[in-house]
Amino acid sequence: MKPINTLIIMLFISLLSSPSWSETSDDLVEREGLLYKKFTDVPYTGMITGKSQGSIKNGKWDGTVVTYHENGQLLMKENYKDGKLNGNWATYDENGQLWLKQSYKNGELDGAWVTYFENGKLGGKGNYKNGKKEGAWVRYRENGQLEYKGNYKNNNKQGAWVGYDENGTLVSMLTGTFKNGFKISD
Repeated sequence: MKPINTLIIMLFISLLSSPSWSETSDDLVEREGLLYKKFTDVPYTGMITGKSQGSIKNGKWDGTVVTYHENGQLLMKENYKDGKLNGNWATYDENGQLWLKQSYKNGELDGAWVTYFENGKLGGKGNYKNGKKEGAWVRYRENGQLEYKGNYKNNNKQGAWVGYDENGTLVSMLTGTFKNGFKISD
């Protein structure tokens, strides 16, 4: 019985004296786009804890990374592959309300883009393809009124667009038919 107690005590002491299994973001520095543990010259590989939490491989974020506000609420949740944003990305206000969600592919915006107001109402939505706005886009004011809507093609306004001021009056500069980003008719 005594050797087992001694073994347990030795194991406990060795665990207490061993280095931590993860670092915090404050323990890292960035050099030439890679993350390093302070006072080293080898890109960091391991887990990060604290306000930002996730995995780093060879100095680059890899997998899901979450970041928290000072009050502990979720601020951001993002996904990386080999240091580039890849997949869903979302950010939240200090009360935990979703503010913006979007998708990335190989570091570029690609897929749905949706934003919300603090009151939870839809602020706008659209789509990206290869980092450029593509397809139908709509933007609302906080009171729910339409601000503008139209289509993009290769990041340029294309086709019919309509835009309104805060009083609901049509804004001629925003309204009309567009081609390659230029207004060609009312």
